[in-house]
Amino acid sequence: MSEVVVPAAVTRAIDAVNDRDTDAFLSEFAADGWIDDNGRRFSGHGEMRAWSDRELIGANTRFEVTSSEPTETGAVVEIEVTSDGFNGFSRFSFDVEGEALRSMTIMA
Repeated sequence: MSEVVVPAAVTRAIDAVNDRDTDAFLSEFAADGWIDDNGRRFSGHGEMRAWSDRELIGANTRFEVTSSEPTETGAVVEIEVTSDGFNGFSRFSFDVEGEALRSMTIMA
Protein backbone atom coordinates (compact mmCIF):
# COMPACT_ATOMS: atom_id res chain seq x y z
CA MET A 1 0.00 0.00 0.00
CA SER A 2 1.44 3.40 -0.93
CA GLU A 3 1.69 6.24 1.54
CA VAL A 4 -0.98 8.94 1.38
CA VAL A 5 0.63 12.39 1.07
CA VAL A 6 -1.18 15.56 2.18
CA PRO A 7 0.02 19.08 3.09
CA ALA A 8 1.70 19.25 6.51
CA ALA A 9 -1.04 21.44 8.07
CA VAL A 10 -3.66 18.88 7.00
CA THR A 11 -1.65 16.03 8.48
CA ARG A 12 -1.20 17.91 11.75
CA ALA A 13 -4.95 18.71 11.95
CA ILE A 14 -5.88 15.06 11.32
CA ASP A 15 -3.33 13.93 13.93
CA ALA A 16 -4.81 16.42 16.43
CA VAL A 17 -8.30 14.97 15.86
CA ASN A 18 -6.99 11.46 16.42
CA ASP A 19 -5.12 12.64 19.54
CA ARG A 20 -8.31 14.39 20.76
CA ASP A 21 -6.38 17.65 21.07
CA THR A 22 -8.71 20.56 20.29
CA ASP A 23 -6.07 23.23 20.90
CA ALA A 24 -3.66 21.57 18.45
CA PHE A 25 -6.48 21.14 15.89
CA LEU A 26 -7.47 24.80 16.07
CA SER A 27 -3.85 25.99 16.00
CA GLU A 28 -3.59 24.68 12.43
CA PHE A 29 -6.22 27.20 11.25
CA ALA A 30 -5.68 30.85 10.42
CA ALA A 31 -7.35 33.17 12.97
CA ASP A 32 -10.10 33.92 10.44
CA GLY A 33 -10.30 30.34 9.16
CA TRP A 34 -13.54 28.40 8.89
CA ILE A 35 -15.12 24.97 8.75
CA ASP A 36 -18.05 24.09 6.50
CA ASP A 37 -19.84 20.97 7.69
CA ASN A 38 -22.17 20.07 4.83
CA GLY A 39 -23.39 23.65 4.42
CA ARG A 40 -23.15 24.75 8.06
CA ARG A 41 -20.32 27.27 8.37
CA PHE A 42 -18.33 27.92 11.56
CA SER A 43 -15.95 30.90 11.37
CA GLY A 44 -13.10 31.76 13.70
CA HIS A 45 -11.61 29.68 16.48
CA GLY A 46 -14.51 30.22 18.91
CA GLU A 47 -17.20 28.88 16.57
CA MET A 48 -14.91 26.09 15.36
CA ARG A 49 -14.17 25.04 18.96
CA ALA A 50 -17.88 24.91 19.85
CA TRP A 51 -18.58 22.81 16.74
CA SER A 52 -15.65 20.48 17.46
CA ASP A 53 -16.67 20.07 21.11
CA ARG A 54 -20.11 18.87 19.92
CA GLU A 55 -19.40 17.05 16.68
CA LEU A 56 -15.72 16.27 16.17
CA ILE A 57 -13.23 15.87 18.98
CA GLY A 58 -15.99 15.95 21.61
CA ALA A 59 -17.63 13.03 19.78
CA ASN A 60 -14.46 10.91 20.08
CA THR A 61 -13.84 11.07 16.34
CA ARG A 62 -11.06 9.11 14.67
CA PHE A 63 -9.92 9.71 11.10
CA GLU A 64 -8.34 7.14 8.82
CA VAL A 65 -7.15 8.74 5.58
CA THR A 66 -7.85 6.42 2.67
CA SER A 67 -6.79 8.67 -0.23
CA SER A 68 -5.81 12.19 -1.08
CA GLU A 69 -5.42 14.34 -4.15
CA PRO A 70 -3.78 17.74 -4.39
CA THR A 71 -5.75 20.81 -5.44
CA GLU A 72 -4.54 24.27 -6.43
CA THR A 73 -5.11 25.47 -2.87
CA GLY A 74 -4.56 22.37 -0.74
CA ALA A 75 -5.99 18.87 -0.93
CA VAL A 76 -9.13 16.77 -1.05
CA VAL A 77 -8.87 13.92 1.43
CA GLU A 78 -11.07 10.86 1.65
CA ILE A 79 -11.47 9.73 5.25
CA GLU A 80 -13.10 6.81 6.98
CA VAL A 81 -14.68 8.39 10.06
CA THR A 82 -15.55 6.65 13.31
CA SER A 83 -17.12 8.53 16.21
CA ASP A 84 -19.90 8.58 18.77
CA GLY A 85 -21.98 10.30 16.06
CA PHE A 86 -21.27 9.96 12.34
CA ASN A 87 -19.53 6.83 11.10
CA GLY A 88 -18.53 6.14 7.52
CA PHE A 89 -16.90 7.60 4.44
CA SER A 90 -16.47 11.35 4.06
CA ARG A 91 -14.62 13.73 1.72
CA PHE A 92 -12.85 16.74 3.15
CA SER A 93 -11.48 19.66 1.18
CA PHE A 94 -8.70 21.60 2.89
CA ASP A 95 -7.50 25.00 1.69
CA VAL A 96 -4.00 25.88 2.85
CA GLU A 97 -2.58 29.39 2.98
CA GLY A 98 1.11 29.46 3.82
CA GLU A 99 1.55 27.11 6.78
CA ALA A 100 -2.05 27.45 8.04
CA LEU A 101 -5.38 25.96 7.08
CA ARG A 102 -7.71 28.54 5.62
CA SER A 103 -10.69 26.17 5.62
CA MET A 104 -11.92 22.64 6.00
CA THR A 105 -15.03 21.70 4.05
CA ILE A 106 -16.82 18.41 4.75
CA MET A 107 -18.52 17.36 1.52
CA ALA A 108 -20.04 13.96 2.27
